[in-house]
Amino acid sequence: MINEKVALILEDKINVIKGDEKSIYLVGPIKLPVNLDGETTIFQWYCWLPCDNMAGHFCNEGSYNMEKIIETLASSNLAEMQQSSVLLYGDFQNSADALIRMHSICHTGDIFGSKRCDCGFQLKHAMKMIAAQGTGALFYLANHEGRGIGLFSKAMAYVLQEEGLDTVEANLELGFVDDARNYDDAIRVLKKLRSNPVTLITNNPRKLEALQNSGANVAGRIPLWGDTSEFNEKYLETKVVRSGHLKDVKQNE
Repeated sequence: MINEKVALILEDKINVIKGDEKSIYLVGPIKLPVNLDGETTIFQWYCWLPCDNMAGHFCNEGSYNMEKIIETLASSNLAEMQQSSVLLYGDFQNSADALIRMHSICHTGDIFGSKRCDCGFQLKHAMKMIAAQGTGALFYLANHEGRGIGLFSKAMAYVLQEEGLDTVEANLELGFVDDARNYDDAIRVLKKLRSNPVTLITNNPRKLEALQNSGANVAGRIPLWGDTSEFNEKYLETKVVRSGHLKDVKQNE
C-alpha cells in the first residue's frame, strides 16, 4: 500500500492530460539547477508518460485514484519504456513571449559529445537561448532517437554512413522512412503548460508544421545552426538538401 502522505504530496504534482485514445501523466514542476557554461541556471523540470499501454483503465474513468496510479506505476517496468520531459525557464505560463525547442534525443551527441552531428551543440545552445530570452521551454523527446528509428537502428545506419551513404539513404536502405518522429504528445503537454504564443527554435520545417497544424499558438521560428566541422559537414548538408531544413537567418510564419 502507498503511504497516504506520499500520495497527497504527489497528487499536487501529477496532472493527467486526458485524450480520446490515450492520456498523459505529467509530473512536476521540480526545481532543477543546471550548469550552463559554469553558471548555475534554475529550470523547472517536468516528465511525462503516455498511459495507453499501462494503467490505461485509470485514464478512461471520470476520476483518478492517485494511490492506485502510483501503485500501478511502481509495478510497471518504466525503466524499459521511453519517457520524455521538458525544462521550463521563467514564467512560462503567463509571459507574453517564450522560446521553445523540440529537441530529439541523441544518445551519441547529447551524452557522448559526438561530432558526427550537431545535436549536442543544439541542446546546450537552445538552453542558453531560452535562459537569455527570460522565458521558454526545452522539450526533450526520448522516443526520437535516429529521427525516430531507435538507437540500435541508428547504429546500423551509422555503419552504412561509414560506407558513403548519407543520413537519409541509410534510413531508407534499412526500411525506414526519412523521418518517423511524432510530436503529438509534446504538443499536448505544451498546450497544458502554455496558451500564449511561442517562438520555435528549429531549422526543421516539419516541426513548425506539426505545431501549426495542431492549432498551437505559434508566433514564428528562429534557426539554430553551428558547430560545423569536418565530421558533420555531409550530415548538415543532407539536412538541407535531402530533408528540407531551412538555413535563412529568420523566418516568421
